[in-house]
Amino acid sequence: MYRKVSDFLEDWKSETDSTLKVFSGLTDECLNKKFHENVRSAGRIAWHMVLTIVEMAQLMGLKISALEKEAPMPATVRELIDKFNETASGLYSGIEKNWTDETLLREDDLFGELWKRGKSLSVIMAHHIHHLGQLTVVMRFAGLKVPGVYGPAKEEWADYGMDPQE
Repeated sequence: MYRKVSDFLEDWKSETDSTLKVFSGLTDECLNKKFHENVRSAGRIAWHMVLTIVEMAQLMGLKISALEKEAPMPATVRELIDKFNETASGLYSGIEKNWTDETLLREDDLFGELWKRGKSLSVIMAHHIHHLGQLTVVMRFAGLKVPGVYGPAKEEWADYGMDPQE
């Protein structure tokens, strides 16, 4: 649970940068390609990440975007990145301008439970990281280069003079 707004904003900035690295590695062709019946396409995973930011923010009283949770998925990576930038920066600025550390103790009804806003921000972060990991796996299936975000990707170990780890 976040107890300081500044801690969340610092983490969110880092996570936004990581997400943009991954999203930038996508191609328009891979957005709708399914690799398994039980695995979302890269576009569906990425779009879910964007829409969840909007949904969770709204549940906490922040209007950060004109997007609604049923908005159609963009057709191009460029549009996807633009919508992600809109929602990620909207969340950042909405919290930065309107919340204090005390605001993190307020409770909102999220999914039938009362959650402190500091917890809700932790859930947003964990949810986002979870799906970013899924997205990198789907990128591998698509034959796309996966950027390292929490450490080097397989292809990046050579930059450190090392063999890729198994």
